[in-house]
Amino acid sequence: MSEQIKSIIQSSIEVKQSILADEIMIQQLATVSQLITTAFKNGNKVLFCGNGGSAADAQHLAAEFSGRFYTDRDALPAEALHVNTSYLTAVANDYSYDVVYARLVKGLGHKGDVLIGLSTSGNSKNIIEAFKVAREKQMVTIGFTGETGGQMKELSDHLFNVPSKDTPRIQESHIMLGHIICQLVEEQYFGA
Repeated sequence: MSEQIKSIIQSSIEVKQSILADEIMIQQLATVSQLITTAFKNGNKVLFCGNGGSAADAQHLAAEFSGRFYTDRDALPAEALHVNTSYLTAVANDYSYDVVYARLVKGLGHKGDVLIGLSTSGNSKNIIEAFKVAREKQMVTIGFTGETGGQMKELSDHLFNVPSKDTPRIQESHIMLGHIICQLVEEQYFGA
């Protein structure tokens, strides 16, 4: 069993080493961090969406902005769109689960806001529909996906397609990438 554990850890390290060697993704982290900082400075907000483990990651990253990351500071306007279970279950029941995020983006999103969608496959229908509405509203779309980017690739202004097809390794990297962005935004917005 210890060899299996070491193999799992090694797989996680290898995905992160691939990201570390990807200069385009490194530059994209800097670009997206500046973009989100500017959005906050302009009075805009960041919305997150995901399903299952990716919903947990979306909520986690939203809390890093609205709570705190490293420093005691004011809250930044960020929210995970799935946290209102009454809304989520009503819309899923009355309309379709495919539109639970799109309806909220339509109601809450404004030009210049940022929508971050997390989907390891990049093919989550409800996130794709939300990205379509975000585009109509002139919001910035940022996708966190696995290797191919799936259908979200074409709808993402910025795409972090983690070089893996293994869901746990992808999700581990999404949190790492999200934490990097949170740190950089906090430093840029509030001063290092």
